[in-house]
Amino acid sequence: MAGLLCRRRKKGVSDLQEEGKNAINAPMNPSAVDIHPEDTLLEENEERTMIDPNSKEDPKFKELIKVLIDWINDVLVEERIIVKQLEEDLYDGQVLQKLLEKLADRKLNVAEVTQSEIGQKQKLQTVLEAVHDLLRPHGWTIKWSVDSIHGKNLISILHLLVALAMHFRAPIRLPEHVSVQVVVVRKREGLLQTTHVSEELTTTTEMMMGRFERDAFDTLFDHAPDKLSVVKKSLITFVNKHLNKLNLEVTELESQFADGVYLVLLMGLLEDYFVPLHNFYLTPESFDQKVHNVSFAFELMQDGGLKKPKARPEDVVNLDLKSTLRVLYNLFTKYKNVE
Repeated sequence: MAGLLCRRRKKGVSDLQEEGKNAINAPMNPSAVDIHPEDTLLEENEERTMIDPNSKEDPKFKELIKVLIDWINDVLVEERIIVKQLEEDLYDGQVLQKLLEKLADRKLNVAEVTQSEIGQKQKLQTVLEAVHDLLRPHGWTIKWSVDSIHGKNLISILHLLVALAMHFRAPIRLPEHVSVQVVVVRKREGLLQTTHVSEELTTTTEMMMGRFERDAFDTLFDHAPDKLSVVKKSLITFVNKHLNKLNLEVTELESQFADGVYLVLLMGLLEDYFVPLHNFYLTPESFDQKVHNVSFAFELMQDGGLKKPKARPEDVVNLDLKSTLRVLYNLFTKYKNVE
């Protein structure tokens, strides 16, 4: 009798697996997707989502994951935490807690180590509530939950990390326009149905940062490209008026400020001081050296009484024209009458 029950149970599981495969391989969904047995054991009207395997091989998707993992490990280097796989390392809330505490510079009132599922979900609840308090005023759409993070849903985890990276202006460059195909498996009247939907993980840095603030430059780029060229000409005239004193000439705003050297030298000219050469890289080669230069120029601007630039150093280095124009326009506004 026990053997018969066992055989029936095995048959039930194999039937469900077959049912799942048939649903996935149905003619309306030509791309085959491997479904795990647990993904087919659904209650009526319950649904599961999984990333289409082809999407997982997308270079931009892989780059997004790598950039986020490197960022987390960089933030948590003093905690001696090393994240290798987002789903496996973040689902229990421990790493997310440390990450948020470090980024927000505040301590969360949660148990340090929790092995039980209930304890892990309670920790996640506390961490996510703190995240929501930070993001809600800026209009972020919350695309994650305690259950989805704890259920190791990679899409939810990525949405959360992208939002945190944008909110805290992480010194990273997220790949833009990353989308993945998601397979949604739903049980209706005892049968599994599958649909494919496209899930957008990132848009452009400008649009994602735009959740926080838009300014005249956004309007200029979106609606008045003719006026934009006038602004660029004015800024080129302004910077050359000063850089010519060092026999330097700017013709391309997009690229010639990207390594930070001209920005640093320009600040010295505008404020009438010599910038010691050991403070910056005169011939920067790596991305980090260029970011150092632009960040240093930003510090000099703040020392001169300007507000912290809205642009991120990384955006200037990455040839983001709008960011570069914002920085130069701020200088123009303050120093346009300086001879």
